[in-house]
Amino acid sequence: MTKSSRLFDFAGKKLDLSISHTMGILNVTPDSFSDGGELMSDNGVVSLSKVLERAEKMVNAGAAILDIGGESTRPGAKEVSSQQEMDRVLPVVEAVKHNLDVIISVDTSNPELIRQCPAVGAGLINDVRALARKGALEAAAITGLPVCLMHMQGSPKDMQDAPGYDDIVGDIADFLGQRVKVCNDAGIGNDRILLDPGFGFGKTLEHNLELLGRLGELQALKLPLLIGISRKRMIGTITGRTEKDRVPGSIAAAVIGVMHGARLVRTHDVAETVDALKICNEVLKVS
Repeated sequence: MTKSSRLFDFAGKKLDLSISHTMGILNVTPDSFSDGGELMSDNGVVSLSKVLERAEKMVNAGAAILDIGGESTRPGAKEVSSQQEMDRVLPVVEAVKHNLDVIISVDTSNPELIRQCPAVGAGLINDVRALARKGALEAAAITGLPVCLMHMQGSPKDMQDAPGYDDIVGDIADFLGQRVKVCNDAGIGNDRILLDPGFGFGKTLEHNLELLGRLGELQALKLPLLIGISRKRMIGTITGRTEKDRVPGSIAAAVIGVMHGARLVRTHDVAETVDALKICNEVLKVS
């Protein structure tokens, strides 16, 4: 049985979200948990040559989207200034836009940066704070760009202190549903909204495992699901592997997520994930 297409418009670049796709991670930060500093030069600024080399490799490996972020959101991470984040991100987005044919996502909660995104060629606003920061919702609405709303309990600084839920999936669904309504009221229609349940953001290992196993329940929200599990602590806790050695575990988790309804997988390891999702997509075509 062939699935009907579900085209999603990322600022003129369309992607069929009836099947799964890979989003490659480009962290232009010195302190992200797995790849912090890898795209910085020796003097601590972003190296555009390193970024473009990594970005081209990801696109050639099959990444449909590149997600560019200038603020680490690992547990305990400190916030960066608005100007510092923009100085990191905007030149990178422009460089990628001018050199590669790919959808560009900007991973940010910063209203000032959000407002600049259309001018530099971004096609998606990916916000771990679900546009809750003051001014972010209004900025996103003005851009006309699609948005990804993520669930996080607390903030990166304190989210892992003592997370707790009455019902992990029900609570996340309620939160995301509320944020969707807020977006709708601000003029952001459902045709511009993606949802991310936020693996690892204010969640214990048990929470993450239950969420992964029950991810299909979030399809009741009737919006495309994005997941980010790549190399995360949950993978390391289960396998005993360090960040760089968590690729097989990350792939296994991504496959489970896709088979439960995720259609975008955010990953550090594009080539391996693309191959895994090709298998998932072929199975989903006939199931």
